[in-house]
Amino acid sequence: MTGIKGRNDGPGGRNEHYDVGARKNVPRRNIVAEIKRGEHPGAHVVKVNNREYARDNPDASTRDNVNKPK
Repeated sequence: MTGIKGRNDGPGGRNEHYDVGARKNVPRRNIVAEIKRGEHPGAHVVKVNNREYARDNPDASTRDNVNKPK
């Protein structure tokens, strides 16, 4: 479990900020850099339309996904 939750606060519901455990409103560029440094082993970075986003690594659980189904 990563503990990373998207805020869906950007245009079209994009995640421009994330909540990471007790840390709230962490900018996307910061969380992406942390993941690249290996600070969140349960997550990876994806590139969509030339922007990088945090994603949970695949597993059987949906409760730890960055974006929960609404």
